[in-house]
Amino acid sequence: MTAFGPGNLENRHPSAGPGPALPYEAVLFTLDEVLTPTALARVGVRAYPGTIALLERLRVGGVPIGLITPRADAQAALCEAGVHARFDVIVDGQSATDHHLPDPPDPSLYWEAARRLGVSPQEVAVVEDTVAGVRAARAGGFGLVVGIDRTGVREALEGAGADLVLGEVSELDLGASRTDPWRMVYHGFDPAHEGHREALTTLGNGYMATRGAHPERRDDGIHYPGTYLAGTYNRTTGIIHGQQLEEEHLVNTPNWLPLDLRIGEGPWWSTGQLATTTERRELDLRHGVLTRSLTLRGLEGQCLSVVQRRLVSMHAPHLAALETTVTAQGFSGSVSLRSGIDAGVTNTNVHDYIGTGGEHLTAPVFTEPDPDTTFCQVQTTQSQIRLALAVRTTIDGAVGLAHPGTAVGGRHWRQHDLELIDGQPVTVLKTAAVATSRDRAISSPTTAVMNELTRHHADFTALLEPHAGAWRGLWDRFAITFDADRQSQLVLNLHMFHLLQTISEHTTALDAGVPARGLHGEGYRGHVFWDELFVFPVLGLRVPEVTEALLDYRWHRLDAARAAARAAGLNGAMFPWQSGSDGREETPRQLYNRRSHRWVPDRSYRQRHVGLAVAYNAWQHYQATGDRAWLASRGAELIIEVTRLFASMATYDPEADRFHIDHVMGPDEYHDGPPDDPGAGLRDNAYTNVMTSWLCDRTTAVLTELAGHPAQHLNDRLRITAEEIARWDHLARRLDVPFHDQGIISQFAGYEDLRELDWAGYSARYGNIERLDLILEAENDSTNRYKLAKQADVLMLIHLLGPGGTTQALERLGYAFDQDNLRRTVEYYLTRTAHGSTLSRVVHTSVLAQIDTTRAWTVFRQALLADLDDTQGGTTREGVHLGAMSGTLDIVVRAFAGLHIEAGALAFTPRLPEHLRQVGFQVLYRGHRINVTLSTDTLHIHLQPSSAPPVHINVAGDSAELSGGQDHQFPLTPIPPVIAE
Repeated sequence: MTAFGPGNLENRHPSAGPGPALPYEAVLFTLDEVLTPTALARVGVRAYPGTIALLERLRVGGVPIGLITPRADAQAALCEAGVHARFDVIVDGQSATDHHLPDPPDPSLYWEAARRLGVSPQEVAVVEDTVAGVRAARAGGFGLVVGIDRTGVREALEGAGADLVLGEVSELDLGASRTDPWRMVYHGFDPAHEGHREALTTLGNGYMATRGAHPERRDDGIHYPGTYLAGTYNRTTGIIHGQQLEEEHLVNTPNWLPLDLRIGEGPWWSTGQLATTTERRELDLRHGVLTRSLTLRGLEGQCLSVVQRRLVSMHAPHLAALETTVTAQGFSGSVSLRSGIDAGVTNTNVHDYIGTGGEHLTAPVFTEPDPDTTFCQVQTTQSQIRLALAVRTTIDGAVGLAHPGTAVGGRHWRQHDLELIDGQPVTVLKTAAVATSRDRAISSPTTAVMNELTRHHADFTALLEPHAGAWRGLWDRFAITFDADRQSQLVLNLHMFHLLQTISEHTTALDAGVPARGLHGEGYRGHVFWDELFVFPVLGLRVPEVTEALLDYRWHRLDAARAAARAAGLNGAMFPWQSGSDGREETPRQLYNRRSHRWVPDRSYRQRHVGLAVAYNAWQHYQATGDRAWLASRGAELIIEVTRLFASMATYDPEADRFHIDHVMGPDEYHDGPPDDPGAGLRDNAYTNVMTSWLCDRTTAVLTELAGHPAQHLNDRLRITAEEIARWDHLARRLDVPFHDQGIISQFAGYEDLRELDWAGYSARYGNIERLDLILEAENDSTNRYKLAKQADVLMLIHLLGPGGTTQALERLGYAFDQDNLRRTVEYYLTRTAHGSTLSRVVHTSVLAQIDTTRAWTVFRQALLADLDDTQGGTTREGVHLGAMSGTLDIVVRAFAGLHIEAGALAFTPRLPEHLRQVGFQVLYRGHRINVTLSTDTLHIHLQPSSAPPVHINVAGDSAELSGGQDHQFPLTPIPPVIAE
């Protein structure tokens, strides 16, 4: 048998389409990873779709595939499922008998399969779902051992030696390497995962971000270059799946990356006709640099080594650079390169919404102010934001002919014909500068970019030094270290990296909010949701000036929110569920379901609780900073206007002495009304009502905090009346909260009358059922009929208020609610949540940390994988899930270390899972930078030198007052669960 590996994949037939180029010569599967349990029971033979898709890609790429199983009837089952022919080698129970091969954990079956494939074990990847199988593959010396965990045995698979553990085979990127907690490494190429890789290797600085796309590629359905500028939106009207939609999008701006090569007169790299070998991409999280290395082979066998380094400067936010070093290997001859700008880009990153209306830029105007520089001017079509991009290209190490610039179809490039000498490197440096008419302190975008290039006329190393220094400063303040498994540390670093690339200190100079999908893609059209609720805890305790700027994004749109409330016949400010440039409601009224190929109503605009998140964040910002001047000038206004909205939404029942809030949706999103009145909204969503009660109480606290002339000025400016204050107090004590059996909080009124879902049945039929709304709609059914949730809803109360705060809030409302009720409520909703949102497992981890730290750790590990493994089936290519990323960081600090802010004190109630032996991080509190080191038996606090007033630190009942430069060590004893058994 001939083995086809990464070294000769170029020999596959060109009509096969793009296949993967992998660092392994063959892949082995087990039968359980190909056929479902029902298939193995011979009841409706069915193969896993994700496995079949991978088998097809491997086949196209010329990668040999083997299957191993101790079952003697495997071939018959595979034939019934129609997948038998996809395997080059099958070693089954009959083969084991014939060759006297013992079962796993002995590796003999695996060795026999490798032998028949003609490859050594070190060159083979094994995909297994059993502990015994993983042990066998590890003992057999196989190159990569992948565990598949569908039954909650992740840690057992890791303990048996799995290099990776995934939830589904569809998540497997065989080129991913995760051995260094500061480096994301990808080997080879896999078209199915390229969009995912591009998103995770995005580089940014808070002002702009560029996806990790290959510089030689355009949007072709696999690759997707994208550069996004924070807050740069444009509105268009288009036809998508037969529907006319007017939508505002975060704009994909001109691509500064394009750089193409050819050897001699051969084909250009961008055509895909040059063979590529030994490709490797490395994202250096510590320094913010993306490095790519590979070898290109010409049609006549010439080899060209290519190394590319890229940065988007954290030091100079308008600056980016790409260095390409090419070296002829074994030949001397001509190489041509094209360097330019692609301004013909559109917004087509989200495949389900590709149609007309993706063009957001006017026709570009290109000029060449000097032989090295290309200048591009465009403008957004509706918002009329002027954008300038200047790119300077310099070549060091070779001389050659520079052709005049060429402009075609929105692209501009200049070709250079170079003569390379064998073994002598040639370095090409592209330095790009971007500016828009939204920027501060510039005369015009044109002069701004030219000035930027003039100030940074240096090589890549000189540009890298201040950029890396800026990242060192960020990691000094933001790094979270813990003593646990290596992959979890890598993911935490990755999450912090992408958070800081989206929201940084450069954000303070912008009018921009928190985009739910970062600056990494076009998912959710780049809109701002409530994700800031999960982002603020991480930023607010380190760079409060940034959270203040993000709150200013909301404050500057208060008038739009007031107008929305008036239009709905309400008072106060009604913030939109999806926000963009000017604060209007951007939530689409329809959602396309690719399962049913139908447009379905989207009523998520009824999630008025986004205003509660704004007010909550404003109060938490004040608690962390103690900034009374900010509270008086802006924070109080946000809090009071949201309070007015919910007070006007509430209706009073004098007979019951209870207030009710109607026509809303909770965080769940799977229920938009009663089964017989879909879309009408819900009555008395528990999360909304309890948080409204909390907010009314906080509003009174605000007025107390500002007592005296600040409160008087606030009263005069906002025309606050005594009657309003009295209503807020009444509302805080008498809002209705529904309950059902055993004192369990009902998610909303009428929830207890809904049907139970057949969770096992739907899991067996569909596998991943996180998007139950789309599954049920395709069956002409509705989530409104069932007791289920897309994500945590009632449990959000415990996440935000804590067990004690939740109990106190309910007691204030007149409900007797004890620990037993709380625990029953938690367990009830844990089993009825589909986790259709990446935020859901973050909240569940937070809540479980109060009950069972072992379960909390298991769910936390799952939450960490949302973007790393793209667990939502391809959505990460459209942008990372920033709220979930930030939420996992917050979990370590606020759930496991138990940090929270009490009245006038920074407090800790540590609850470390047994797998987590030590945690370290830094926070900023009331002017003090505080280093925190937590182990199983001690909590060490160190205040860096500062002249700020002393602060109080409380740890599980023990307290100390500390000044700048002081240390204190708190001994710890085991803390019983807050929600007791």
